[in-house]
Amino acid sequence: MNPKTLVEKWVAAFNSADADALAEYYAEDAVNHQVAEAPVRGREAIREMFRREFARAEMTCIIENLFEDGEWAILEWKDPLGLRGCGFFQVREHKIIFQRGYWDKLSFLRMHGLPIPNQ
Repeated sequence: MNPKTLVEKWVAAFNSADADALAEYYAEDAVNHQVAEAPVRGREAIREMFRREFARAEMTCIIENLFEDGEWAILEWKDPLGLRGCGFFQVREHKIIFQRGYWDKLSFLRMHGLPIPNQ
């Protein structure tokens, strides 16, 4: 599976809030680094991260742009509340080995009515 197709499937699983399906797209030793958070290492830790996040907030990823360059897919996204971000997915042997995401954590917390740390 090429990186672009894998990310399209990843988005479908994300929009279904299916942490188990999402985890299967990651290599056993993958790293998911959302820059607003500490890096998450390993498929099982990534699965648990998604379970926690889906329990906290209803999230939807709408693809605005999706590009592929070699072993990388680059996703520009938005959600129905107006949040925007981008993600970089490095794919080898049909699995995500590294992901980095950029989005505004403060806006996310406010939009979902979640507590803001240190306030």
